[in-house]
Amino acid sequence: MEKTVLTNPIKILSVDDEQDLELLLTQYFRRKIRKGEYEFYFAHNGLEALTLLLKVKDIDIILSDINMPEMDGLTLLTKVNEMQNPALKCIMVSAYGDMGNIRSAMNNGAFDFATKPIDLEDLSVTIEKAIEQIAYIKAAQEEHSQLESLKNDLAVAGEIQQAILPRVFPPFPENDDEMELAALMTPARDVGGDFYDFFRIDSERIGLVMADVSGKGIPAAIFMAVSRTLIRTVGLQGITTGQCLTKSNELLCAESVDSMFITVFYAIYNIKTGELEYCNGGHNAPYILRANGSVEQMPMSRNPLVGAVEGVDFQSDNTVLRAGDTLVMYTDGVNEAFNADFEQYGEPRMERILAQLKDKNCREIVDGMLADIRLFVGNAEQSDDITIMALKRKG
Repeated sequence: MEKTVLTNPIKILSVDDEQDLELLLTQYFRRKIRKGEYEFYFAHNGLEALTLLLKVKDIDIILSDINMPEMDGLTLLTKVNEMQNPALKCIMVSAYGDMGNIRSAMNNGAFDFATKPIDLEDLSVTIEKAIEQIAYIKAAQEEHSQLESLKNDLAVAGEIQQAILPRVFPPFPENDDEMELAALMTPARDVGGDFYDFFRIDSERIGLVMADVSGKGIPAAIFMAVSRTLIRTVGLQGITTGQCLTKSNELLCAESVDSMFITVFYAIYNIKTGELEYCNGGHNAPYILRANGSVEQMPMSRNPLVGAVEGVDFQSDNTVLRAGDTLVMYTDGVNEAFNADFEQYGEPRMERILAQLKDKNCREIVDGMLADIRLFVGNAEQSDDITIMALKRKG
């Protein structure tokens, strides 16, 4: 394993009521002091040492006598332990025969000990051992700090990502008498690759998007944001769903990094007529909950993935939502959710819960599906993002 090297001087605090020790240490370690490797501070009892520790925050090693006036070394060691700084190492010094106090010091967290008269060569080896431990601990602390910073950044990124998705429901209050719409996205990690979207194209038509980006984590989240923006921008032009995904595919192929792609179900819903024009680019086939109680899965995709192959003409299809029908779109984090026994949630179970929820409103449908997935998964870790959107045509 590569040895960690400390770049700053090692700061050593010597605590001893014998004045001669100060001269002895500075003389013996003069070369390291001159080179800026060691920096010594001196105190004559525990109280002086604590005062100095308040002024000099980054002391690395305390070399402390045990028997001192006003505050002895064992009391000082207790006070140092209360600071809860694992990178601060205490080397205790006492008379050769004072093994009881030395044993007590070691039991209370001292790094090592030396006996008087001090063998400076042996002390030098002990200090070097302490420095190795300090370097290891500081490296671990730095790594932990970086991980905490990354964790905080991911949490903020997750909040930003959720803010990107439409979150105001009902989204089109002026059409509340004609339709309902609800959606949710629950990422498996701090950030996810799934997304849903909806936007008004004109007074009668609304664009609906359900998509899943390949991969996980930050790269998928960035690609998700780019993909959502592209599809929305192209879709707002009012062109057919097939034309929208054809154009989006060309743009994403040109910008794709590490061969990333998305599966997309893009539909244009006519609020007045119930007509649903759609294009499925390699995505899960949605379901339609009919007003008569039946649960119908829409045809499987006949188009490729979006962003994977250039020069593809995506084809549109059409269907109609009748009064009381509900369109349910989802990503594979739903049907491919696993429980602790590695059993898959699957489409049969999804169809059963959809049949039970057929008379519910859109919010109750998406929340009911998520609750059933969580009941099935139990304590197993969520393996993929879960995204669901439901649209109902009212009577």
